[in-house]
Amino acid sequence: MENKLKIQIWSDIMCPYCYIGKRRIESALAQFEHKDAVEIEWKSFQLDANFIASPDDNTIDHLAEKYRKDREWAKEMIDNMTQNAKNSGLDFHFEKAILANSYNAHRLLHLAKKHDLGDALKELLFKAYLTDGKNIDDLATLSTLGQEVGMDKDLVEAVLNSDAYGDAVKQDIMIAQQIGVQGVPFFVFDNKYAVSGAQHVETFVKTLEKVWKKGDFGPKLTVLNADEGDSCGIDGCN
Repeated sequence: MENKLKIQIWSDIMCPYCYIGKRRIESALAQFEHKDAVEIEWKSFQLDANFIASPDDNTIDHLAEKYRKDREWAKEMIDNMTQNAKNSGLDFHFEKAILANSYNAHRLLHLAKKHDLGDALKELLFKAYLTDGKNIDDLATLSTLGQEVGMDKDLVEAVLNSDAYGDAVKQDIMIAQQIGVQGVPFFVFDNKYAVSGAQHVETFVKTLEKVWKKGDFGPKLTVLNADEGDSCGIDGCN
C-alpha cells in the first residue's frame, strides 16, 4: 500500500502568486507517478488581517501607496504578475479587482475542508477575486460560491453569519509564524520539507520525487529552495 503524501499550502486569496502557485503544483502533480496518493490541505494566511476596504480602493494606487512608489511602478508590477499568470494558464484582471479582507473567505474554506471541498472552493475564490472582479468579503458572494461547490445554503449562511472557524483561521496563521513562514504561497511536504513561493513546475516535481523516495517523516522542516520564489508577504509581493 502506498503512503499518503500530504502537502499543506499556506496562502491568501488576496495573493496573486498563490493562485499561480496552485496551478504550478497542479501541473507538477500531473507529471508525478504517485499523484493519486497525494493529499493537499489548504491553510489560512492573511497578508493584512487588519485591512479595511474603501470604495475608492484600486490595486494600482494601493500598491503605490503601500510601497511608497509611483503609479507607473505599481502598473509595471501588476503587468509582470499578469504575464506570469498567463504563462500558467490564468487570466488576471487587476483592473476589476475589489480589494477586501479575506478573513470570512478563510472561515468558509475551513467549512469546505470538512466536506472535502476545500480545493474546489479555493479555486473559485481565487477566480472570483483575480479574474472576475467579485468581492470575496461580501457574504452573499461567499454564500453563492459555497453553494457552487456543493455545500448546503443554510449551513453556509449560518457559518458566514457567525464567527465559526475563526479560531481555525487564527490557528493556521499562528502555526505559520511558528515554522517561520515569511511569505505565501508556502508548501510543506509531509511535515518535513518546505518550498517557499510559486516555484517553477520542475522544482515541485523534483520535490515530490525527493519526498516520496525518502519516505520517512521527521519533525524537522527543511526549506529545499535556497532562494525564495515569487510570493507575497506582509510587506507585499515580489
